Amino acid sequence: MAARPSSGDRMLAVLELFTVEQPQWTVEAAAAELRVSVPTAYRYFRRLTTAGLISPVSSAGYTLGPAIIQLDRQIQISDPMLRAARGVMQELIGHAAAGSTLLLCRLFHDCVMCVHQVYGRGPQEPVSYERGRLMPLLRGATSKIILAHLRPRSLRSLFESNAAAIAQAGFGKSFERFRAALAEMRRAGCVITRGEIDAGRIGLAAPIFDKDGAILGSLSFALLAGRTDDALIARLKPLVIAGAREIERLMNDEPAGQASPARLRVAR
Repeated sequence: MAARPSSGDRMLAVLELFTVEQPQWTVEAAAAELRVSVPTAYRYFRRLTTAGLISPVSSAGYTLGPAIIQLDRQIQISDPMLRAARGVMQELIGHAAAGSTLLLCRLFHDCVMCVHQVYGRGPQEPVSYERGRLMPLLRGATSKIILAHLRPRSLRSLFESNAAAIAQAGFGKSFERFRAALAEMRRAGCVITRGEIDAGRIGLAAPIFDKDGAILGSLSFALLAGRTDDALIARLKPLVIAGAREIERLMNDEPAGQASPARLRVAR
């Protein structure tokens, strides 16, 4: 028999109701959605309001509260990967053509989330990997390089649950072909894609690992196709890989330090 959800699980479920598509909820609507009684939902809403995680607004509705902003500030200041990556990314973006964007993303459940962006010189066109937005694992260099380094058990589970989508993404219809395609990406050290997420963009991504060797996220360029040729890609490929390794070094060995630009210079 499956264990019944705890009250803590149900309060987390309340927070998960608040999305971009539906940012405001009433207690009654939340109770119906979560299949709990209205008094129970009121209790959860009261606790979350006291903590500042949700706030009342007009028409008896609630939205996410100021504590979310406070937590976001804390992440911006103290997250080890962000602290390590900022200086590296500022150095790297100068090597790309005008209109480029550099992305720092991390694995989040079975999706990928952008946590930081650095924009290059010149006019910018938007990229879909916006900070905080969940993106699929099966499309785009930023996501695929993370996918390629998932543990075998995670890959097996992913394939069993998403075989049709995996085949549609061009990875093959069998787990063996799926695994072989990912092994090729790992050997290459980075992934290059063209227009898989945003038309007119070329993605170039390298993996970032934690101190135990597990995949943590990725560092990637989103380049304008009209300003990117094979020679530029050849120059940027070793740089994005070196940048990812430098983020790991700073994150694991010098968490309070700043990236040294000299470490990122690769012979061209």
